[in-house]
Amino acid sequence: MKAGGKISYHLPGLFEFYELYQVFLPVFREHREYFYDWCEIGSIYGAPADCIWGGGRVGFGEADPEEVLSLLKEYGISARLTFSNSLLKESHLLDKRCNDLCAMFESGGGVRNGIIICSELLLSYIKAKYPGFYFVSSTTKVLTDFLQLQEELEREEFRYVVPDFRLNKEFSKLNALSEKQKRKVEFLCNECCFYDCHDRKNCYENVSRKSLGEECEDHICVSPNAHRGYRFSDAMQNPSFIGIEEIRNVYSPQGFEEFKIEGRGLGSAIILEFLLYYMTKPEHQLKVREEIYLDSMLDLF
Repeated sequence: MKAGGKISYHLPGLFEFYELYQVFLPVFREHREYFYDWCEIGSIYGAPADCIWGGGRVGFGEADPEEVLSLLKEYGISARLTFSNSLLKESHLLDKRCNDLCAMFESGGGVRNGIIICSELLLSYIKAKYPGFYFVSSTTKVLTDFLQLQEELEREEFRYVVPDFRLNKEFSKLNALSEKQKRKVEFLCNECCFYDCHDRKNCYENVSRKSLGEECEDHICVSPNAHRGYRFSDAMQNPSFIGIEEIRNVYSPQGFEEFKIEGRGLGSAIILEFLLYYMTKPEHQLKVREEIYLDSMLDLF
């Protein structure tokens, strides 16, 4: 992609932050002048609460799936079901709720919907039974070796691949990828996880067990700042952080156009901060805040 071209953001909270997007998307459409003209919403991703195929984060989304799908159809945005549980067995494939979601979201209207996936077993199942979806290789695979990333990018079943955030700045290797491979890389921009974490895969597996309803202790994070929780200001200090200046001046000119914003486990107020930082012109951020905060339907706090 040439400098100045479009980039796509993939936003968190399909079910978790439905009420926020119900207010934000009309502002994004009706006041496009408030937002950078070089960005668009590529998808909104997430999973409902108590969804056993879910992973990455323990889902808490309570929004009605039909209403969620209707909203994204109205705005022509791809919905992605986050089915990144890594510990699924054959028996789990019969789960009625997850199959019902697939049946509903497969016929997404004019825009094709996707599945973020980790399990090879689930990938084979959904490909065969619900062929209308595209697939995204989940960051929960923890692809920290660049050769692993290259192999994943060569797999035809994946439209996009989200590498581990610690590969974000491997510029010499990233820039050596083919144009086709570059178009498939989806960078996780705002990860706050400890950069030197050696236990990330176990953390995701703990979430997978909880999604399956297994009794297990909470994962103990090895980060020295785990007690602080997620803070955007901390994420900005992470060596892997990708800000808007880097997106425009470094990644975009090299042909990278897909960027994922994490935040499913956070609150609406911090998600709004992401939307302001990554998508909204500074001189219009107050106007967007006011549009959101003053909407009586939405309680950000």
